[in-house]
Amino acid sequence: MKALHDPDRLLTQGLAEIRGQFKVPEQFPAPVTAAAQAAAQRPIDSHADRTGMPFVTLDPASSTDLDQALAIEAAGADLLLHYAIADVGWFVGSGDPLDAEAWERGETTYLPDGKAGLYPPQLAEGAASLLPDGPRPAVIFTTRVAPDGMVRLEGAERALIRSRAKLAYETVRDDDLPAGFVELARRIAAAEDHRGAARVDPPEQEVEHDGDGHFTLRFRPLLPSETRNAALSLATNLAVADALYSAGTGLFRVMAGPDERAIGRLRHTARAFGLAWPAEASLAQFERRLDPAVPRDAAFMLAVRRAGQGVSYVPYRAGTVPWHAAMAATYCHCTAPLRRLADRYVVEAALAVANGRAVPEASTQAFEQLGAVMGRSGARSAQVERAVVDLAEAAILAGREGELFDAVVTDLGENGARIQLCALPVVARTTAHAVTPGAQIRVRLTQADPARRAVRFERVA
Repeated sequence: MKALHDPDRLLTQGLAEIRGQFKVPEQFPAPVTAAAQAAAQRPIDSHADRTGMPFVTLDPASSTDLDQALAIEAAGADLLLHYAIADVGWFVGSGDPLDAEAWERGETTYLPDGKAGLYPPQLAEGAASLLPDGPRPAVIFTTRVAPDGMVRLEGAERALIRSRAKLAYETVRDDDLPAGFVELARRIAAAEDHRGAARVDPPEQEVEHDGDGHFTLRFRPLLPSETRNAALSLATNLAVADALYSAGTGLFRVMAGPDERAIGRLRHTARAFGLAWPAEASLAQFERRLDPAVPRDAAFMLAVRRAGQGVSYVPYRAGTVPWHAAMAATYCHCTAPLRRLADRYVVEAALAVANGRAVPEASTQAFEQLGAVMGRSGARSAQVERAVVDLAEAAILAGREGELFDAVVTDLGENGARIQLCALPVVARTTAHAVTPGAQIRVRLTQADPARRAVRFERVA
């Protein structure tokens, strides 16, 4: 879960209540587990042998559900990114128990103390995961990356691969990675800047106890290895999206940018944190100036992440260009099929298009239905994430009732003013009504109840 980590399990009881409230599944039904065990034994007999290619994986050290492996080679001034994606479609058949359960879940749901996976661990952390303990089936997408960061899908094939190493974000060195890794990530980032993309990668929040026994939040900026690896995934997703759109098929991830009201709230939030946002600068331009290692910048980046209008999945429609505002491009998801249902069908469609074959009917039909399924699962994940943030905010304020805080009003509503605390990354409401957005006020904490995930303030000045 990107919003919050709780490595010491300080919020265990509250997280258990969140799981129950939002019906986060705790285990798989017995028929699904049995189907996973049987699928894990399926022989691999329709894949090209690419075990000689030097693939490696790069993930958090604790991860075992590895969707992607990478290899890079030079092609003149271009770089060829060979991105191997876990071949979930090889193990999961249309309509079987694994498939039916995945359609119910939609995606893996993450909480700070664990996850509810899309597929059982026999597959997601075993036979289908690109672990380095033996050959694994994969779909290799080869993307050509030009010096200016422009990408084009060169080919795709089902193949057997063998990962050379399970590299970890926390410990990897540049010389552990394939030659060209850093340059390829630089090209993708440069292309993003040229397009005017406004993709926000906020730091993670971690809960810990301070010396007085209170909860505190600290920010952990993403490591360079994380942002660079994300660029490789982005390159593949963009290349596949272009190929599918050109072929008149696909499922695309779309998002509108923050509306004027949301941008207004963000300007007030920037003021609350003491950030100088020039009036003539757009949100995207201002974001590029932020440093996630600086706590107030990090807090603002989290506010931007929460201010979006939401994302959705839409199938191809002739005459309509699906647009993702944060990417400033047509975009799809295909690189995490162990964690997102939609990716499995996009992979199958892209594999067909790259090889001049008709898109499987199962993918074409699924594209018409997945928007609702992914929307439902995404909404639940967002609700869970918001509840976890509410829990953390209540926990860090518990015991501080009666204290005074400086805040800035970011918005008004029927239930009072929405405020951003100046000293903490906490958004709350107060009963103050005779205020205007942007006003700086003084508030007193009157309630901080982690059990109810409730925080309340009253205006004092």
